[in-house]
Amino acid sequence: MPTNRHVQREKVATYASVLLDGAYVAGGQDAALEVRDQAERIIRIVRSNMELSDALEDSSYTPEQRNELARSVFAQANPVLVDVLAVMAERGDFALLSRVWASYGEALERKLNVTVVDVTTVVELDDHLREVIVKKTQADLGTNVVLREHIDPSLLGGILMSANGKRIDASVKSQLESARNVLKLSTDGGEC
Repeated sequence: MPTNRHVQREKVATYASVLLDGAYVAGGQDAALEVRDQAERIIRIVRSNMELSDALEDSSYTPEQRNELARSVFAQANPVLVDVLAVMAERGDFALLSRVWASYGEALERKLNVTVVDVTTVVELDDHLREVIVKKTQADLGTNVVLREHIDPSLLGGILMSANGKRIDASVKSQLESARNVLKLSTDGGEC
């Protein structure tokens, strides 16, 4: 007998697969990338609007009402994405959206033989540094690489990179934090 966790995992994989296959049939790689970006924006909208989130998961609404709500709220999105969101809402699975999006992104990366690498720096990357990072990460990962760039002044300097659940933190902020922790824990030397 399957566990609830197993059932949830299967649902997530099924929604992600239907979404990817539907996007490819509807418009190929461009549509698949568009769906990924739109789903990310929709997740941010749903997380910032608790009333909407609650309504899409509210069992006091009929499944048809939840379906219609999702279709009307997300009508401007890619039709394949709208269909999947509506079915998720109808079946009471809308809470799985962020997991579906993550699974979709992983499946898309495998299909395209691409790895998306999040790169965070204090200032915008110049073309030369961008090229160096892409070449190095392509050699390390063995896939094509697409950089998703972020700017975070709190890093103070250096770079923070993450891909496939792995993170490289070469920021000044983390190095200072590390030094601070070492100094806190150090008991030899210094004053008594």
